Order: sequence, then C-alpha cells, then structure tokens
Amino acid sequence: MERTLKRLEFDKVLERLAAHAQSELARQKIKELIPSTDSVLIQRWQDETTEGRELLRLEPMAEFSGWHDIRGALQRAARFAVLGAEELFAVGETLAASRLIKKFFSEKNDRYPLLSEVAESLTNQAQLEKSILQAILPGGEMADDASPQLLQIRRGILRSQNRIRERMESLVRSAENQKYLQDPIITIRNDRYVVPVKQEYRSQIPGIVHDQSASGATLFVEPMSVVEANNEVRRLMAAEKQEIQRILGELSSGVSAVAEDISVALEALSELDFIMAKARYSLKLRAWSPKILPGAKMDIKKGRHPLLSGEAVPATISLGKNFQTLVITGPNTGGKTVTLKTVGLFTLMTQAGLHIPAESGTEMGIFKQVFADIGDEQSIEQSLSTFSSHMTNIVHILEHAGADSLVLLDELGAGTDPTEGAALARAILEELHGRGACTVATTHYSELKNYAYTTPGVENASVEFDVETLRPTYRLLIGRPGRSNAFEISARLGLRPEIVSSARKFLTTEQVQVADLINKLEKTQQTADREREEAAALRRESEQLKEKYRKLEVELRAKKEEILAKAHEEARKLVRQSRLEAEEAVKELRTKLAEENTKNREEAIQQARSKLQQVTGKVAAKAPVHTETGEIPRQVKAGEEVFLPKYNQKAYVVGVSGDNVQVQVGIMKMLVPLKELRKVKETRVTTGETKVGKVLMDKAQSIGTSLDLRGMTGDEALLEIEKYLDDAFLAGLSSVILIHGKGTGALRAAVQRELKNHPRVKSFRLGETGEGGAGATVVSLK
Repeated sequence: MERTLKRLEFDKVLERLAAHAQSELARQKIKELIPSTDSVLIQRWQDETTEGRELLRLEPMAEFSGWHDIRGALQRAARFAVLGAEELFAVGETLAASRLIKKFFSEKNDRYPLLSEVAESLTNQAQLEKSILQAILPGGEMADDASPQLLQIRRGILRSQNRIRERMESLVRSAENQKYLQDPIITIRNDRYVVPVKQEYRSQIPGIVHDQSASGATLFVEPMSVVEANNEVRRLMAAEKQEIQRILGELSSGVSAVAEDISVALEALSELDFIMAKARYSLKLRAWSPKILPGAKMDIKKGRHPLLSGEAVPATISLGKNFQTLVITGPNTGGKTVTLKTVGLFTLMTQAGLHIPAESGTEMGIFKQVFADIGDEQSIEQSLSTFSSHMTNIVHILEHAGADSLVLLDELGAGTDPTEGAALARAILEELHGRGACTVATTHYSELKNYAYTTPGVENASVEFDVETLRPTYRLLIGRPGRSNAFEISARLGLRPEIVSSARKFLTTEQVQVADLINKLEKTQQTADREREEAAALRRESEQLKEKYRKLEVELRAKKEEILAKAHEEARKLVRQSRLEAEEAVKELRTKLAEENTKNREEAIQQARSKLQQVTGKVAAKAPVHTETGEIPRQVKAGEEVFLPKYNQKAYVVGVSGDNVQVQVGIMKMLVPLKELRKVKETRVTTGETKVGKVLMDKAQSIGTSLDLRGMTGDEALLEIEKYLDDAFLAGLSSVILIHGKGTGALRAAVQRELKNHPRVKSFRLGETGEGGAGATVVSLK
C-alpha cells in the first residue's frame, strides 16, 4: 500500500494538506493519514470535512488557534514535576482556547453536530486558567501580583535599590570624589551596585572590589556605605526566587490534578485543527464531498487532478457500473498517465475523508485495495530493465488483486516486442477482468482496441488529439478508441504527400477498415457531444426563465397583498368616519326632539334620515362592485333576511314600498330597489373582497359605551380592558367609561396604570357628577 501511495503522489497531497494546519499535532495526524476501507468511517470523515467547509462559509471570523503542543509539560506535571513559567503560560493559553472553542460549539450544536461532538471532549478549567494567566505574563515573566508576598518583596527590592542609587549618585556627583572615578557612572557587578574607581585612587573610595577592567586601570568598587543595602537587595532577591518557585509549584500541582483531562482536550483540539485543515484544503481546491456508494465503483464528473497548477482539463470517468475495465489509447503526452493518477488519487482522497475537485453528482465507491504500476521504475541496483520492473509489479498485483480492487496500469506490455507485448497485455487484462477487479490501463497497442470492442464489461477510451494544432486537448473520450494520427501529423509537418500515400498502401485491408470505423465513430461522437452541449445550454436557459418568472410571481403576489392591505385600511377609515357621522346625526336628533314640538320633531327625524342616507351613499360609493349571480326574490316581507351584493352584507326587511324595499343593515336603514336584493341560502359561503366592513358593523351593534369591571381582580380587569378598547376603537367610539368602583382604590390604580401606556388611549380622567364620579374613569380614544 505504501508503494501505491507513493506512485500516485498521495504524499504530495498530504504535504499540501499539512500547509493548511495550524498546529504541529494536526500536521502529525496528516502525516500519518492513510485511506480507510470502512464505509461508515469514510462517510463520517467526509461529513466532518463538509461541516468544516460550512463553518468556514458561515463563520469566517471564527478562531480555533491560540493553543500549544503541551504534551511534554503534561507528562512532567503528571509525574508531579514543577513546570517552568513559560510551560505554565502555554498551558494557560491552551486552557483558554479549550474553554472558548467548547463554548462556541455548545452554542452551535445543531448547526455543526459532528464538530460539536468532537468539542465535547474539551475541558473548561476556568479557575486554573485564570490563576495561571494572572500570575504569568507573556514571555514567562512572573507578574508582581502573582501573590501578595511576591508583591511585597518586589516593592522592598525597588525601595532598597532606590536608596542605593540615591547614595551612589550622591557619591558620584561629589566634586571631591569625581577625580577618583574613571567615569561618573553607576554600574552593576555580581548583582551589586558599584562605581568605576581609578587604580591609583583605590584607597580614596573605601569599599569592596568586585571586578576590574581588562587593562587593570579601573576597579569596580562597592562603597562601604551601600554594602548593607546591597546585602538587603540580595536577600530580597533570594526571597523573590523562593516565592516564584512556590507559586510555580502551586500552579504545577493544579495542572497535575487535571493533566488527564487536559490531555484529552489537547487531542480534541488537534482533531478539530485536522478537520479544519481538510476544510481549508477543500476550499483551496474548490472541491466537494462525493456521494459514497457501496461496492467498488465510481462516476467522476469533470474531475481535476489536485496537484496540477493552473486550469487542469477536467475528466469525466465512470468505472464499475456499465463496465469494469477501461482501456485508454492515444499518443504520448496526451494526458493518459494524468488520468490514471486522477482516478487513483480521487479514490485515496475520498477514502481518507478529503473532498475531491469534481462537479456535483460525482459518486465514489469503496475499494478494499488499490494497486498502481505507473511510470518507469527501472532499478539500476537490481539490474532490472523497464519491462522487467513493470512485470515485477504486475506479478505482485496479480497475486493480490480481487473483486474489490482498483488496478491502474500505465503502458501495459510496453518495453518488449510489440506482438508479444500486446498478447501479454491482453492476457493480463483478461485475468484481472475475470477476477472482477476494476481496471484502468493505458496502452499503444491497437490489438487491445478490438479486445475492448468484443468483450462485455470492457470499454475503450482515448485522449482527444487536435490534428490542426498537433497538440493533445487532454479530454478523455470514453467509448472511443484512440488513433495514432501518424499519417495526419506527418503530412502537417511537411512530409511529401506521395510518401504518406505510399505508406497507407502498406496497411492491410482490415487495418484500413478499422481506421475508417474509428474515424466515423469520432465524428458521430463529436456531433453527439455538440448536440448534448446545445441541449444543456437550452436547459440552463429554460431554468433561468423559470426562476425569473417565479420571482415575478412572488413580486406580483406581494404587490397584491400590499394593495389589499391598503384597501382594508381605507375601508376601516371609511366605516369609522361613517359611524362618527351617524352618531353626530343621532345626537342632533335627540337634541331637537327634546326641544321642538311635534312638527319640528318630524322635520328633525327626516333631516337625520337624510344624513344617514348620505353616510350610506358614501359607503356605497366606495364599495367595490359585485357581480353576484344569486336569485332575485320576487317578493319579500317584513322580517325576512336578504343579502345585499353591493355591500357584501346581510340585512333584514323593514318594509316594502312598490319596487323599493326598506332594509336595516346594522344600525342603519336604507331604501334599495328589489332587484338589488338576493335570497339568502341557509349554507351560504360569501366570497369577494373583504369582510372588514361586516366586522366593524358587528362591533358597532354589540359594543357598549361603558365596561363594568367591579368584582374582578386586577389581572382579569386588564384582559377585559384590552379586548374592550380594541372593540371600541373598531366601532369608532370616541370615548368610553370604565366602571371600577371606589372600594380600596386598588382596581382603579391598576386600570389607570394600564391606560397610561395603552396605544389606543388619547387621555383619561375620573368621572364627573352623572358619570360615576371617582368610581369610574372616562377614556378618550385616538
């Protein structure tokens, strides 16, 4: 298997995949990646890569780095060793990454179930993480506030050092002492402050000599006045180291206690990085997951070799369905070997959980074994010729290949006598075909073309060659055998026509017939390909038109809904205005009835009726025209229910006057011609524009101008108020009275709190005399 992976350049694929990993642990996993033969595992690997690809698309800013390879530190911590500051800082950052990544996937479990399953193994050691990262700064420096003792010690060191510097600066600035000093500076030797004294003035600056210059002319002297202070600094520094060591030991113990959990989390982090590396490589290749099929088969749609730079010519290859052996013929440098490697690499990549650069609809089966004999593997050390080298590989293949195997053979039978080579190649293909192995073989032998034509389950293929440009197009044509094109190429290169014609005469009749047959097949195939491309273009165009009209339908439907909504709003405003005008007419009528005599009362009634008729006329003018086809009654009687199509309403007959009928619709009476009425069926389904008018009329009939809330709890009252105010608003009432009683005042307070922010309420006040006083609230509606 290892030799096959090398021949098919799977190792180069892994090198490119490793470049997309962010951690050394993931790169190690990639280096050890080998294809699987377990279909369930392969499908899971593919699904994981697909999830990773989806995550890159939907969460481009998601960050899964920031952790380190801390395996060595964890192993030492497990043995209760004290970790260094930098090691602990790496552990802290890894714990932080584990916590954040675990939180990310816990919130997106439904969208990325497989990745979330991996992330479940991550650990959340928030307290340990906080302790480490608060105590240790980047670079491994211990923070001053890592502990109260350390902070106190460091402050003591700083104070002592400042005192020393003050004394030393006083000594250096002294005019009397400057002539004894080599330079007026303060420096450090052996962690102690010293000054550079000239050799000849050694006795003038009493103190301890810690060092001297290379020439011996300068002595570095610690003045006696600061010796004790320097001793104090040294003592504090020793205490600082001891405290740092104590802190490191304490933090290391914390890591030791959860070392196993952190190791599991580290493995999960590397697995997530490995999956995301596969996703990034998939994105780079513009690759997608193939459909995994049971059995040894494949159907590749426009597959591109993953290692070729630039725009590789895609190849469409099917194997294991209609045929299991494919014989590819054609000229050298035509792309036959690339095709072989593409088939092999796609198989290996699929079974390793990698996406493959092919179009949607690509299907890949599972091959238990993959064998390849590709390229010139002549071994000088073994003194093997090209033919012997190939034959050694083929012998190995024939010993192990079976029904679930994929066998790739490049230039089968080459390197020996053409006649014997062709015979041997055919025998090998028959053996592999008989075993049920899926085989792709490239060859120059025309005899194998006839074998492919005459043998069921074996198919010809060729790499297209452009005779005009004398270049291969690298397109794989299944079902069409290849031609050498030797005569055409020679003529194009300038060989005299008579020599080419003479050469043709040396061909046998059978060879000429086969060449003519292949030529006709090529032309037929080209015509079919062209027509198929035209049909595909027409299909794409029809799908685009279909999508265009679908969008247009959606836009029209939205426009329709907008128009209907606007019509409903206009109808609501019209009915409300009509209600208000009708109420005004009734008020005027009541006022005149109370003030005038009998004659004037009749005039007032007629004026009120006239105003109501005007209101009815406004509604009728705005109402849509109905084309009701119901039955017109021949005669009607008082109390009979009828239907008015013009208003889309039911009404009751009040009286009959000739051909006119007085009907009552809600609170309004109107006179309409008999021909505008329709009989009412018991089971009538009304259709038409809208029932907004009917709803509003019903509300106008049933709604009162007051609502009694006495005896209700606060919550019950608020529910009743909400419904009542909506109904009053629809009925067009301008003001209503809410009766809550006096009592303790709790219900009144609850009611008024509700009214303060109610969208329907314009204002409210307590009732006056005759309106219920403090036991009622008068509400003005918008």
